[in-house]
Amino acid sequence: MDTFTAPLFGRLCCPLDGLPLTAQARSWRCPSGHTFDTASQGYINLLPVQNKRSRDPGDSKEMVAARRRYLESGVYARIATGVARLLMDGLEGQAPYACLDAGCGEGYYLRCLQAQDTKGELALIGLDISKWAVMAGARSSPAMRWLVGSNAHLPVPDASLDALICMFGFPVHEEFRRALKPGGLLIQVEAGPEHLLQLRRIIYPTLKDDKPADATGPQGFSLEAAERLSFDIALDSQAQIADLLLMTPHLFRASAQGLGQARALARLELTVDVKLAAYRRL
Repeated sequence: MDTFTAPLFGRLCCPLDGLPLTAQARSWRCPSGHTFDTASQGYINLLPVQNKRSRDPGDSKEMVAARRRYLESGVYARIATGVARLLMDGLEGQAPYACLDAGCGEGYYLRCLQAQDTKGELALIGLDISKWAVMAGARSSPAMRWLVGSNAHLPVPDASLDALICMFGFPVHEEFRRALKPGGLLIQVEAGPEHLLQLRRIIYPTLKDDKPADATGPQGFSLEAAERLSFDIALDSQAQIADLLLMTPHLFRASAQGLGQARALARLELTVDVKLAAYRRL
């Protein structure tokens, strides 16, 4: 089967005034004169200083590297396969389909999607608030559009996306609905109650009760498909356990004693438990 490359998504908006951006050589410019350069690594920074909550928001360079090592080991490959299946089964209309990963990290799940897209039907967009994550993604996969930006203000026009993915992230459903076309698809992945339970029992003195599931779903969307994916994995080195700790918020929430106990382990058996849902934009 021939392999094709989908075109890069070009319908970007200025993060300062929402006006359309036009590509000019290696820059993007809006009618008001705001200009954003394409970095040498191939990404565009569309997160203005005034929209940052810190000097260097999002994951650090070290966290990004840890996440890449951990995910590239294949431990979450079944999640990537499930996301790709839900997405490809739910796409409607004509290709190419604009698909944005909101909170893409270093792009593992987008690369898995790209590998499945043998006909070049997906115009893939990775967006993250961490410049280090987006930089890593752009270096590894230049055939995608890479943006530094916020889920709260996606730098794309109204109704411009065919699909949107949010993996273990911070969904902003009102903004997602704005950016999706009517009938567009939202794929959302969240941790289930048993997710990494063995690790959490080590690093926390007590575990919080799980929040009850929201049966109604986000406003402005209809639930099209839902499934729970649960399987066991084994981390066989202190280095891999350290990567898992570094790539998750657990690093900042866990007790010092618990972190020390986890880091001392040479092997850790874990349950992966995630909830996958596909929502249709009304």
